[in-house]
Amino acid sequence: MSQPIVRQALYLEVADRLRGMIHARALSNGEWIDELRLAGELGISRTPLREALKVLATEGLVRLEPRRGCFVNELSAKDLEDIFPLMAMLEGRCAYEAARKATDEQLAALEPLHAALAGHAKAGRIDAYYQTNYLIHEAVQALAGNQWLTDMVGNLRKVLSLSRHRSLSRPGRIHASCAEHLAIFAALKAHDSDAAQALAHTHLMRQLDALRVLANEDAAGPVLSDPIVIEEPAHAHTRQSRARARRTHA
Repeated sequence: MSQPIVRQALYLEVADRLRGMIHARALSNGEWIDELRLAGELGISRTPLREALKVLATEGLVRLEPRRGCFVNELSAKDLEDIFPLMAMLEGRCAYEAARKATDEQLAALEPLHAALAGHAKAGRIDAYYQTNYLIHEAVQALAGNQWLTDMVGNLRKVLSLSRHRSLSRPGRIHASCAEHLAIFAALKAHDSDAAQALAHTHLMRQLDALRVLANEDAAGPVLSDPIVIEEPAHAHTRQSRARARRTHA
C-alpha cells in the first residue's frame, strides 16, 4: 500500500519564503518586520507568519523583542569574529572528507557549477555569483557524507548568509573568491584532502578579511571635501573698507 502524500505545514512554507526574502535583501538587516503588511502580501493570516518567524528566530535570522516585534537580525563585528573561524574549520573538514570520499564522476558533475561561477565573476554578477557559490558549498558538503558535519555547517551557513554576500562587494573580492574556489576544486579532483582542507579554510578566512576592511571603511565614513570659500568681489571689499574708515574718523 502506497504512503499518502503529506503536505508541508504552511508555516514551514512561509519560513522558506522569508528565508529567500532575507537572502535577496527584500527584508534588510535590522529591518522591523511589519507582520500585518507581510501577511497581506503573502496572502496568509498572521498565525502561520508568526510560527514561521519563530522558526527563523531559532536559526538566528530574526530576533523577537517583547513589545517591539520582530526584526531581521544583524551580525556584529564580534559575531563575525566568533563565527567565521568555526565555519572555516568546519568547511575545511567538509573539503577534506569530500576529497577522500567523492568519486571522479561525482566531482565531474560539479564542473558546470564552477564554469558558471567563473562566468558570473568575470561579468561582475554578484547576486548570481553568490547563489552559485552557495550551491557549490552545499555540493561539497554533501560529498563529505557526514550528517553531523552537515547539520553544524547548515546552521552556521544560515546565520552567515546575513553578511557573506556583502564581502563580494569589496573591489576585486569576487575574482579572488572565484580563484580560491577553482583551487579548492582542483585539490578535490586530485583527491588531495590536506590541500583541499587548507584551501577551504583560507577561503573562509579571506571572506572575514574582506568584511573587516569594509567595516573599517564604514567606520571611517565619507571623506569630507575641503570647505568651500566664497570670495566677495573686489569692489565689495573696497566699499566695506571705506565704511570702516568713516566709522573710525567719526
